[in-house]
Amino acid sequence: MEAIDIRAQIETEIFDYQTLIHTLKDLSSPRDKITDLLRQEIIIRVKKGLYVFGPKYRRHPYSKELLANLVHGPSYISLDYALAYYGIIPERVEALTSVTPNRSRRFNTPVGLFIYRQIPPGAYETGLVRVEVDHEQAFLIATPEKALADKIVSLRGLAIASAAEMQRFLEEDLRIEPDFLKSLPAERIYDFARRYRSRKLRYLSQLVRQLQKAGETNHE
Repeated sequence: MEAIDIRAQIETEIFDYQTLIHTLKDLSSPRDKITDLLRQEIIIRVKKGLYVFGPKYRRHPYSKELLANLVHGPSYISLDYALAYYGIIPERVEALTSVTPNRSRRFNTPVGLFIYRQIPPGAYETGLVRVEVDHEQAFLIATPEKALADKIVSLRGLAIASAAEMQRFLEEDLRIEPDFLKSLPAERIYDFARRYRSRKLRYLSQLVRQLQKAGETNHE
């Protein structure tokens, strides 16, 4: 079976081992064929059982965000990558960062670095959205406020003892704009604080309320 025949049968850019084996089912030694496809870089193994087509055989770009959902799951994009995706922090982030209720993992693959941070199940089950992208692909990502909450809690050595200290950290260290902070939903952040049992997130919720109240006063 030629590479062009395999490409014709597998419609998606990202596919699993079962899909590949089904495509090669008429061959006497499908495992040897897979080894050959990998050697020629017709397909690329992202991790065991998960593949993408090599550059010469791609019909269109695959979603790295969707790939991140599949490499280790259940999971969704959050933390630094999500903050950069939304334009909340100015830095460009290369590693695909996600949260998961399962144990933290790190996968250095031929197509990029995927990092997963374990969070409590109660914190995991809220604050995510499904994003549709090109070519019938879709991925799960934290909402902007959840990505920020996940980031704050992930910084274990971060000592915050007041809303003022939280503001200083967000604006000076993370370089987040005050207007964004003012737009956050304080009630949802307080819910995240409860789910995480996080004092730091309670300070964030308090800060958002203070900024919003100050904004209302300035408009009177």
